[in-house]
Amino acid sequence: MKAVQIDEFGGPDVLQVRDIPVPVPGPGDALIDIHSATVNPADWKSRNGGYAKPPEGFFPHTLGRDFSGVVSALGNDAEGLKVGDEVYGVTPQGADGAYAETICIGADLVGLKPFSVSHDQAAALALTTLTAMIALEDTAHLAAGQRLLVQGGAGGVGSIGIQIAHHIGAHVITTASPGNHDYVTGLGADEVIDYNTTDFTEALSDIDVVFDTVGGEVHTRSYSVLKPGGKVVWIGGQPADFSNPRDDVEVLRPNVQRARRFMDRISDFITKGVIKTPEMQFMGLDDIRAAHELSATGHVRGKIVLKVR
Repeated sequence: MKAVQIDEFGGPDVLQVRDIPVPVPGPGDALIDIHSATVNPADWKSRNGGYAKPPEGFFPHTLGRDFSGVVSALGNDAEGLKVGDEVYGVTPQGADGAYAETICIGADLVGLKPFSVSHDQAAALALTTLTAMIALEDTAHLAAGQRLLVQGGAGGVGSIGIQIAHHIGAHVITTASPGNHDYVTGLGADEVIDYNTTDFTEALSDIDVVFDTVGGEVHTRSYSVLKPGGKVVWIGGQPADFSNPRDDVEVLRPNVQRARRFMDRISDFITKGVIKTPEMQFMGLDDIRAAHELSATGHVRGKIVLKVR
């Protein structure tokens, strides 16, 4: 089967498209023929060695975290699925493998793909919705009437966060470039701040929750807009020398777990029309270097979808 692998950490040039053996499902596993996968910032951060030191035997390593496809085989004791099921999911924490024509993964980690969406749409919604859902519902416990600032609302996770927050009944404010204002407003944002011309720290105050998908200097400055008792929920990355400047707010990092029950919650959102697919840009496995370069600009609206089949 075709897969995208790295043999060392580095820039996009270390990405190699090659043929590797099809994995064999073990007990509790599902073998899934992937139709669509996506490019996430976590992918190129993993590629360049931005995470913890890898275990021995890490290389060669197949990248990719979310996917949608069809079950082609099941290991012993794999429950809840049958061959031919259309499914979607996210690889386990600390693991990858979705940049490939086939993936072997625990059957209890994937969910049945809603009939109302395509494989492209399901893949685009998998990790983004899982992250936003756990960040806002399970970590921040966002409530109706609260004021939420989404840093980076036009991105994959930010765009889903806006929709979930709108569904909850929060007052949603987001930062975005002018070309994305109509886009994020259409997703449910009540206020949009042009980060090119407006300093959000001067425009905002009394924010209950900041959902930071950007990180860096934006993360540091976000604390000044919080009300006492407010919360910063972050996925974008704190500066290396960061320390919490306030002792009256919470700093929370969502634990984005993987399990079928989470995928079923996402499917419920999709079926009820709570979330819609973000804008998608389509590329193939052979375009993976260009896809990583595009993702790393930080200015992708929606998701980059890899069409595998």
